[in-house]
Amino acid sequence: MRKSTLEEVAAAAGVSKMTASRALRGAADVSKETRAKVLQQAERLSYVGNRLALSLSSQRTNLVAVVVPSMSNIVFPEMLAGISAGLRGSGMQAVFGISDYDMAKEREIIRDMLSWRPAAIIVTGLDQPAETVRMLQNAEIPVIQLMDLDGTPIDFNVGLSHGKAGEEMARALLAAGRRRFGYIGSAIDRDLRAGKRKAGFEKALRESGLSFVAERFNAAYSSVAHGKRLTMSMLAATRDLDCIYYSNDDMATGGAFACLELGVSSPADILIAGFNGLDVARALPVRIATSISPRRQMGEAAAALLLAASRGDGNPPSEKIIVFDPEITGVD
Repeated sequence: MRKSTLEEVAAAAGVSKMTASRALRGAADVSKETRAKVLQQAERLSYVGNRLALSLSSQRTNLVAVVVPSMSNIVFPEMLAGISAGLRGSGMQAVFGISDYDMAKEREIIRDMLSWRPAAIIVTGLDQPAETVRMLQNAEIPVIQLMDLDGTPIDFNVGLSHGKAGEEMARALLAAGRRRFGYIGSAIDRDLRAGKRKAGFEKALRESGLSFVAERFNAAYSSVAHGKRLTMSMLAATRDLDCIYYSNDDMATGGAFACLELGVSSPADILIAGFNGLDVARALPVRIATSISPRRQMGEAAAALLLAASRGDGNPPSEKIIVFDPEITGVD
């Protein structure tokens, strides 16, 4: 069966070939009505464009590169869903790579993605090494750093302060009367945002003359199984705790299962506290305190910001930093 051509799409839509081409790649100077008309005819004719040819002529593709550290829990898939929803109807398409919390791997992924000449790039966090920062600065496209505000952004920044989140959780737990704290985390030398939350939590404890009574760490990534195992180990050695703060809700969920298995009353005897506000944690028979991070909303905000920055009309977005605040629940 013969493939439809761009000329046929343009003729069917009643526009020039150049206008049809610009409409298909989502150019900002094509009206919504014209673009809708071209897309309708492209769909009717089953037209599939040549993105490589379009990129050669425009010096940019319609791709938005997104680099995330992990897909092992729902946190980053929800963020990606927000980005995808925010880009819907724009003509841009998100593609993503996974760095496994490895900065060298992240740098190589970014290098590869930039070679495809994306319209913009979204990276996770603000702690990229100098070489990666230079690469992003030289890309001459909008760079959005997502999920974290604790640092200096390259260009645009959407997220929350993890140091502040940890500090505010500690203050809420202290106000609720908790005094004997343990900490359980995983790979905080690589998951720098978890490390920032721990540092913020410790800051609030120090200001009250306290510190963590016991700590356990796992070199691997966070998981329910690791959280349970480390909690069993901690409680076998230290039974006079009244709260355990975890690097995230995956680990905290494992802690809740450990308490159930050991017959430890939670939250009466030990309050389990995490971060992210995952559905699985809220569904447990044991109450978990957590900071709910608006992951999907952050993804949507990042998409809106990059679309505004990519318009090319000489009017860059007035806001370069978009701040979100997590909601603390389950403490009382």
